[in-house]
Amino acid sequence: MTDTPVRITVSGRERALLRAVAAGRCQFRGGCEPVLLVDGLACADWSVARRLVESGLVETPDPRVPLAPARLTEAGSALLTTG
Repeated sequence: MTDTPVRITVSGRERALLRAVAAGRCQFRGGCEPVLLVDGLACADWSVARRLVESGLVETPDPRVPLAPARLTEAGSALLTTG
């Protein structure tokens, strides 16, 4: 068994959202289903935001925190710098 890194493919829309997170333009509004805000507005494509969290590119938000900055994981940062 080898430890081959998993390659994650992202769409243009997902890459744009990752760039917005990296630029500090995104926050998560807490709750049972956290909402990603971009420039203070709810992200219209909630499935993209969910996929980025589930794929480990954006840190999982704490649902108990009312409003917190969205942050890239190491994998998310690496994807932006290499691709």
